[in-house]
Amino acid sequence: MARHPGIFPTFFMSGFECSTFLWKDRRRRNLVAETGHDRQAMQDYRLLHDLGIAVAREGIPWPLVDRHGQLDFSMLDPFIEAMQASKVVPIWDLCHYGYPDDLDPFSPAFTDRFAAYCRAAAEYVARRLRGPHFFTPINEITFFSFCGGEWGWIAPYRRTREDRMQLRVALCAAAIAGVKSIREHDSTARMVHVDPLVHVVAPRDRPDLIDAAHHETCVDTFLAWDILCGRAHPELGGSPEILDIVGANNYSFGQMEYREHGPHAALEPHDDRIVPLCELLDTAWRRYERPMIISETSGMRHGRAEWLKDVMEEGLAAVARGMDLQGICLFPAVDMPDWHTGEWLHNGIFDLVEDAGCLRRVPDEAYVRELRRWQKELNRVVALDEDPFSDPVELQDVIDAAHRLDKQPDRNWS
Repeated sequence: MARHPGIFPTFFMSGFECSTFLWKDRRRRNLVAETGHDRQAMQDYRLLHDLGIAVAREGIPWPLVDRHGQLDFSMLDPFIEAMQASKVVPIWDLCHYGYPDDLDPFSPAFTDRFAAYCRAAAEYVARRLRGPHFFTPINEITFFSFCGGEWGWIAPYRRTREDRMQLRVALCAAAIAGVKSIREHDSTARMVHVDPLVHVVAPRDRPDLIDAAHHETCVDTFLAWDILCGRAHPELGGSPEILDIVGANNYSFGQMEYREHGPHAALEPHDDRIVPLCELLDTAWRRYERPMIISETSGMRHGRAEWLKDVMEEGLAAVARGMDLQGICLFPAVDMPDWHTGEWLHNGIFDLVEDAGCLRRVPDEAYVRELRRWQKELNRVVALDEDPFSDPVELQDVIDAAHRLDKQPDRNWS
């Protein structure tokens, strides 16, 4: 029997880019189709199985299954079949930046219809997949609010700070209603609320922006989670049980220099203003004391293996301080295009190579070797058995490794 059983069947997780937003050109994007995941789901899940990964973030495309309130989830069937065949458990993203054309996210109808959709989605997957069941009601509420509320990249195409603030509250209200609706059907369902973990600093020559940068780091970063857990806007019904599991996304561009207009500028790898990831994780842990996962992380191109090494060392340093780290999601499993340019980012475990009209999956061998090294270091499985849930993850192995390896926080993310 595990001394410290984990929530998930494996410590290492992955996932597939599944955005379905209306882009700046007013056309709907479907990243599942753009990466060929819809056509190669069986192969993609077999790749995860063979890597010893039994958890994957996967999207249910709300705007594609909901036509004016009429729901058809049949497009999920090939993915569910692939999950069953490969013994992979999904964390279902119910709104990954996209929502139905006829809805206004600032209206009460948005919340009501989202709650009904969430319940129907939970019922559909529960009939086809054994539990436990995991959901992310609305992915990256904070970043969604920037993209659609202040930068005008995606619908609803707003462009003011006030719109961003209002959109975030509206999305939180919908997420809370969605959690409650799901749990009316399945009281044991677990929720993973995902947002970026960021650090923002003022430009060296703009001391007048220090307060604004500090506010974004220490207040804005956490406001959505604060609402979900009931710390802020308690009238919306948040609680620690609603927040449930904190999913913190971590990328190099999450450490930024403040800009008054538009997205902030990513810090260079050796910038002395970078804060170690351990410190960021520790701040979130102490704020909520809820189970946590690093819900997305990846390096780029030839830096993927080194990035995983850095994230693992920082994560273990946070575990040694007492953080309840339940897993790390290597995201994405297969490559994805830059939203703006369409160029492949080369940030997946597998690159995508065009071959006779098909996107062939080609592993980043150094990245895979680094994953295998850490699986062995943490005494984690390297191949899945018939029932990944038959033996709970022994998180004590991770805790023991954290103390044995005694990794120290490091601000160098090169």
